Formats: sequence, structure tokens, C-alpha cells
Amino acid sequence: MRNCSSLLPWAMSLVFLRPNTSAVGKKDKRLMAEVNASPLKHFVTAKKKINGIFEQLGAYIKESSSFLEETHSNEELDPVTTEEQVGEVRGYLSKVAGIGEVLSRRHMKVVFFGRTSNGKSSVINAMLWDKVLPSGIGHTTNCFLRVEGTDGNDAFLLTEGSEEKKSVKTVNQLAHALHQDQELDAGSLVCVMWPKAKCALLRDDLVLVDSPGIDVTTELDSWIDKFCLDADVFVLVANSESTLMQTEKSFFHKVNERLSSPNIFILNNRWDASASEPEYMEEVRRQHMDRCTSFLVDELGVVDRAQASDRIFFVSAKEVLQARVQKAQGMPEAGGALAEGFQARMFEFQNFERRFEECISQSAVKTKFEQHTVRAKQISEALRLIMDSVHVAAQEQRIHCMETKEEREDRLEFIDKQLDLLTQDCKSKIKKITEEVEKQVSNAMAEEIRRLHVLVDDFHMDFHPSQVVLKVYKNELHKHIEEGLGRNMSERCSNAISAALNSTQSEMMDGLKPLLPTSVREQVDKMVPRQCFSLCYDLNCDKLCSDFQEDIGFHFSLGWTMLVNRFLGPKNTRRALMGYNDQVPRPLAITPVGTAMPPFPQGSMTQEELMVSMVTGLASLTSRTSMGIIVVGGVIWKAVGWRLIALSVGLYGLLYVYERLTWTTKAKERAFKRQFVDYASEKLQLIVSYTGSNCSHQVQQELAGTFNQLCQQVDVTRQQLEEDIQDMNCKIEQLDTLQSKAKLLRNKAGWLDSELNMFTQQYLHQSR
Repeated sequence: MRNCSSLLPWAMSLVFLRPNTSAVGKKDKRLMAEVNASPLKHFVTAKKKINGIFEQLGAYIKESSSFLEETHSNEELDPVTTEEQVGEVRGYLSKVAGIGEVLSRRHMKVVFFGRTSNGKSSVINAMLWDKVLPSGIGHTTNCFLRVEGTDGNDAFLLTEGSEEKKSVKTVNQLAHALHQDQELDAGSLVCVMWPKAKCALLRDDLVLVDSPGIDVTTELDSWIDKFCLDADVFVLVANSESTLMQTEKSFFHKVNERLSSPNIFILNNRWDASASEPEYMEEVRRQHMDRCTSFLVDELGVVDRAQASDRIFFVSAKEVLQARVQKAQGMPEAGGALAEGFQARMFEFQNFERRFEECISQSAVKTKFEQHTVRAKQISEALRLIMDSVHVAAQEQRIHCMETKEEREDRLEFIDKQLDLLTQDCKSKIKKITEEVEKQVSNAMAEEIRRLHVLVDDFHMDFHPSQVVLKVYKNELHKHIEEGLGRNMSERCSNAISAALNSTQSEMMDGLKPLLPTSVREQVDKMVPRQCFSLCYDLNCDKLCSDFQEDIGFHFSLGWTMLVNRFLGPKNTRRALMGYNDQVPRPLAITPVGTAMPPFPQGSMTQEELMVSMVTGLASLTSRTSMGIIVVGGVIWKAVGWRLIALSVGLYGLLYVYERLTWTTKAKERAFKRQFVDYASEKLQLIVSYTGSNCSHQVQQELAGTFNQLCQQVDVTRQQLEEDIQDMNCKIEQLDTLQSKAKLLRNKAGWLDSELNMFTQQYLHQSR
């Protein structure tokens, strides 16, 4: 229950601190009467006043931000405001809006922290007189639980991001760490709405926040930012069976760095365990008291040593909860005792509740409003200084208007000259690198064509001489060649070409940066983004080799066709066997000059044509009558004998049979690949120069695009300079208007500062 007698002196002091003036109206008297009746009413009245001031401050900052942005973005005027000033005022707008949201909150906030299983949830349950939050052995609280009062008679809870009202019984499924089916993240928040009629603390819009153990996560900084920056009181629940741990100290050191002198209470929970060793009870209590006092006074510096004893308590939350539950059921409180000394521990817990309420009542206004009031005064003062600087800058610019015009003209002339020089230099660099790329790609492709047999040999797929399978085989082989050549070409050329390309682009940007304004130079990389460049080797092997016709039929190596083919080649062989002698005209013999010299044929006949003529003559000889064959056979028979002829014919036949049997599918595939390599090499040689030209064209387009983008940025600067020169005569009139507006906003900042001083005098000084 609330100790109202302890609050009476503080409330009565407000009467003497109230301004003694006849100008106070009936409304102010009524508000002060409410303040005198309840300290929390003083908080409500101050909140309304400060919210009104911050609304006016927000409107003023919004007006100032619009004015500064409009002035800074005015292309007809040289900047009288900096980007830092515009960003600073824009930041004030979001900060004031955030402070306004905090101030409009209807509750005072208390956050409970501690290590896992120290009993944070049990303490809150004991204060609520019911087991509302999950508690027990092990890591139980899995997320943040916010307990606040509701005017209704039924309790319910809300999960983060949802408006659905759920039963309080489901809090164990939502927030209990042992229930994994609906586990929430440690940074999540569940709001438990508890009837105010069941707890006196919640009747004055007080919020209690339970947290997961600070030793089970590394997200302590995010917890502080999300849940602690607007807290009025922190309760550290420690375990009296051990001692104050470094984890707990480190967390509150972080809190102390973010907040100025936070209100901290330390509860040494599970003090009922000391009853088992009564001979050491006082020594342990003194040890805990000394350690906690040193932490609050020496390490954190949040209280004086004389006040530390009012912030440190030794309780048994589980014991108090059981006693209060039994009392609510009409049974004696002592039935919830866990050990001897129950009444002393119960009184200690009640004393903690009284001290806790006194601290909230006495420091609520100061905790909630003082730092925000100081911050608002700092913002109003900063805005006044900014408006002063704008006024002075506008006046100086008006005086130096003609000098600025001359400087712009000189700048424009410099840009034009430098841009012409840089354009010629960039064109020569682009031409040089494109020639190098064409040469490099052509050489690399020629080398890859010479190694084409290696790439073809690496292709593995089921081979069959049927036309359907051969068609699929060719298509896959074309893809393999396309991918392999592209990959090999990329490995040979892409890295070197990309490095040269990036180097040239960097030289372009470095050369054109001096032509841009200082504020734009640092943003050139963002305005002219350089995408990842990669060469495209479009070889189109499927189209290039589409007319390839393989010859995988069996050909005996000592056959007539193969022998002629070895001497004359495939083309001349076909011509010879088709009767080339009938198609080639026979030249007439020339009369010899001397008797010793034979006649020469008229015209020029190559060695190949001569061989073809001889072979065709021999072929025509074999096509004559069989009488010639008999005569020749008889001559050979008499010369070598029938045994040698039979042996030769037998060996000839055996060789034929051997080659015929070894002409397998594998042999056909090898012959196919050999023929394809010869054919594809010849075709690829035709596009070597085309591929090199294509790659060099790609590089040329990339560099030309980068240079054009840079030139566009320079053109923007030139256009701005030209507009400045043309509009210089209109600047004086605009600067006069700007000065008047800056002066008006400066006066508004002074008026807001006076309002904040009145609030400080009326409310913050009274709360001390």
C-alpha cells in the first residue's frame, strides 16, 4: 500500500514554492490544488505544459527547417546556409518529435533487470499480488514483459505488432523460455494489461517491465536503446545466495553512460536461504550491503553513501507472493513462509515498496522533464545562433555580390579550357586501350584455336553414328566449345583488360574532379557509378559450324582411295577419282629449242595437277580390258612365284579384317572429333579479327559512357554558373527578404527560450 504520510511534506512544500502573484487565474489555482492533493497530479500538469511547449517548438523547427532547406536549395543565390546546418535542423525535428512521443506517454516506467533465475518475475508477481508472469527454475522469461494498469476488471495481454487481446494465461506460452512452440525473440515485447483495482501501484499509471536474463544475450546495447532510455527507475534483482556479479555491474555501467544518474534499487532476493545458517546471517548481510553500496556510490555515483541504505533491500519474493496469494484466498499470510524470519522479510519487502513509491513520487517530474527541458533550451539556442549566422551571411553576400559575379565568370572560363584539354586526352587514352584490347583478344583467340583439340578431347558424351544422336552430339559439342572458349578467353584477357579499364576510368574521374564544386567532388563515385564490366565473347559456334559434315564411314588404310588421299589430299583425290583427266585440257607441246632439251608443256601446271594427271592415267589403265590384267599377272607370276603372291594377299586380307574389326564406335568418335577440330579451326580463324574488334568496341563504349557521365556533371556546374551570372542582379532583392525572415525566426527562438525558463521556474525548481 502507498505510504501517504511520507508524501505529505513534499506535497505541502508545493504551497510555499507556488508563485505568489495576483495574476494567477482560476484555472491555475485549480491545477495547483490538484498538485497539492497528489504528487502525481503535479506530474500530469507539468506534462501538459511541457507538451504544449514542445508542440510549439516542433512547429518552429519545422518552419525553420523549411526556410533553411528552401534557402539552401535556391539556385539563384549562393548558399547562406551550409548542408550541416540544414541537416542539424532536420535532425532537431526528428529529435523533438521523439521527445514529444516520450513526453506524451501516460506512464512512469520501472524496468527490472538481473541475471537468469534471480527472481525478477517473482518480484513483479509479488508486487501484483498474483502469479501473472512466468517464473520458476531455469531460464523462464524469454522476452520483455510490460505490465501496466487497465480500467477494466479483466486482465489481458497484447503482443508486439498485434491488437488482438489474449488471455493472461497464454503469457506462459508466449514468454516462457521452456515453451519453444511459440517462442518470442529476446528483444520482443509482450504487454500485460492488469486491472488497477488489484494493485495500488498501477492506479497512478505506473508501468513495470520484466526482462530476460542479462547473462543470456549479447544484445545489451540494443536493450538499453529500446527499453531503458525512457525508464524512471531501475530495479536490479540480485541473488543473495551468491553475490553481485560483473555481468550485472557491466550492464548498469552501460545504463549509467546513457542516462544521467539513473534511479537504481537493488533487491537481494532469496534472502530466506540465510535462515538455514543464522550464525552467518548478519555477516552475509553486511557483506552484501557493503558490496552493493560500493557499486551504487563508488562505481556508479548515483546516490550518496547516506542514501544507499534506502536503495538496498533483502527480500524473498517467492515467500511474499505465496503469502499474499494465501491472504487473497482468505488464509493466513504465515502459510507462505519458507523459513524462519518470515515477518522480517515481509516487512523488508513492504519497506522496499514504500521507498520505491516515494522515489517515484519525488523524482518523476525531474526524471521525465528536466533533461528534455534542458535539451529544448539547447535546441532553441542553437536555432537562434543559426538564424543569426544566416542573417550575417546574407548581409555579407549582398555586399560582395559583384565580386562573386566576377569570380563565377573566371570559373566558367577555366572550366571550358580545361574540359577541352581533358576531352582530347581522354580520346587518345580510349583509342590506345581499344587498340591494345583488340590485339590482346586476337592473339588469345589464335592461341585458343591452336589448342582447340584439347578442348574437344575434354568433351565426353555418349556417341552413336545414327543421325539423331549425332545431331544432339553436335549441339552439345557446340555448347561445350562456346563455353570453353569463352571461359579460356576470359581467363587470358578479362583481368588485364578490366584492370586497364578501371585505371583509365579513375584517371578520367581524377582529371574532371577539379572542374566540379567542392561539395560535389566527394560524391562523384556515387553520381557516376562504375558497374562491374565483363567482356562478351560472342562466338556463335553453333551457327559457325552448322554446315559441318562428318565422314565416319570405314576406309581401308591400304585401299586405293586412301592411298591416293595420302599423296594428293582429300580435294585432289575426289577430283582424280571423278576423272579429272577428262576435264583438264591437255596443252600442246612446244618445239624444243635444242636437241638435248625435252619439250615443256605450254602454260603452268602445278605439282599437284601433274600427280593428279598421272594417277588418273593409271586409273584409266585399270579400266581397260581384262587382257591387260592377265598379261600383268602372268609377268608377276613368273617373276615372284605364286607363294609370295599368296602370302601378300593373305597379309593384305588380314590387315583389312583387323582394321574392319577395330572400327568401333570409339574409333568413329575419334575420327569425328579429329574432323571437327580441323573444320572448326578453319572457321574460327575467319572470325579472329571480328572478335577482337567486337571486344575493343565494348571497351570503347564503356569508357565513352563513363566520360559522358562525367561531362554531364561538369555541364551541370557550367549551367549553374551561367544561371548565377544571369540572375546576379536579382540577388539583392531576394537577400533582403531572406534577412527579414531570418530575423523573425531568431526572435521566435528567444520567445521559446523564455517559455522554457518559466516552465523550469514553475515546475522543475518546485520538484527539487
